Amino acid sequence: MKDPHLLLFRFSALGDIAITVPVIRSLYKTYPQLKITFVSQPHMAPLFQEFENFNFYSTDFSGRHKGIKGLWTLFQELKTIPFSAVADLHGVLRSHFLKLLLTLYGYKVKSIDKGRLEKKALTRSKNKKFQPLTPTCYRYADVFRKLGFPISFDQHEFPLKKELPKSLLPIYHSSEKKWIGIAPFATHLGKLYPLDLMQQIIHYLNKDHQIFLFGAGEKEKKRLEVWEKAYNNVYSTVGKISLGEQLDLMPYLDLMISMDSANGHMAANYGTKVLTLWGMTHPFCGFAPFNQPLDHSLTLDRSLYPLIPTSVYGNRIPEGYQDAFRSMDPKRVIEKTLELLKH
Repeated sequence: MKDPHLLLFRFSALGDIAITVPVIRSLYKTYPQLKITFVSQPHMAPLFQEFENFNFYSTDFSGRHKGIKGLWTLFQELKTIPFSAVADLHGVLRSHFLKLLLTLYGYKVKSIDKGRLEKKALTRSKNKKFQPLTPTCYRYADVFRKLGFPISFDQHEFPLKKELPKSLLPIYHSSEKKWIGIAPFATHLGKLYPLDLMQQIIHYLNKDHQIFLFGAGEKEKKRLEVWEKAYNNVYSTVGKISLGEQLDLMPYLDLMISMDSANGHMAANYGTKVLTLWGMTHPFCGFAPFNQPLDHSLTLDRSLYPLIPTSVYGNRIPEGYQDAFRSMDPKRVIEKTLELLKH
């Protein structure tokens, strides 16, 4: 196929879309003439700022692309793009509908196998099959294999660092401390490490390290500003630098501490070490950050909480598990942080 052009769908969530980045890098490394159009929500665009020969197509699901009529409009718009094949990396109702239309019009479309039955077996309460599932990046790669574009992550290369945002240059030039990113929030309560315990971790680490806090939205911004004001070596990125600038900062971090959430994936995409804290979810679900060893994940004791993982999303907290995440002692997180910073 001469100068192939692939159309990719993935509409949410931020972390799942971040996982596509190393896959796309490997595609470009293997197929240098490839062109990609990625269809997603507009706020996802900064994730792909490193790529050339790449077109980001913004959706408007609250406006012109809302509902069945809106998806028909989106289909009509996409038809004007001279793509040669389609990768549905989402596998939801919207993408299924678009796949149907595209297939009827003769386009080659392949969809992700989410492994729903395997995930159900891993997360169910009875007869749980506790075993590692296929990582999501490999599920994405399999879609491209089915389209005739096999890749190997052996070909993957991390990008060169960009310049730091100008507002961070004074910190860079004045401090010789190691830099730690902390992203303490998650979409669902089952993935959220208790904030009072996280504050204990920040209190200890800020003495000898420069801390950068990551989050989004007004509620998280206010919480992080409290910590920023309370400690000398803590800087909240929320509301000060854009998502694109946060991504430019991440390669300069010596470590990112994250929940099972997007910031861990984004930092890992730049080769930064990531320490992930897992509550109701587990790295066996296939959502560990890219290229991170399993021992960079701290999980709860399953002899005490055998129902873990209770779900893929962290949205199910069984009776008696409400305080399970509190069993992860801040001292354990601090010791693991210091260990990872030494190597």
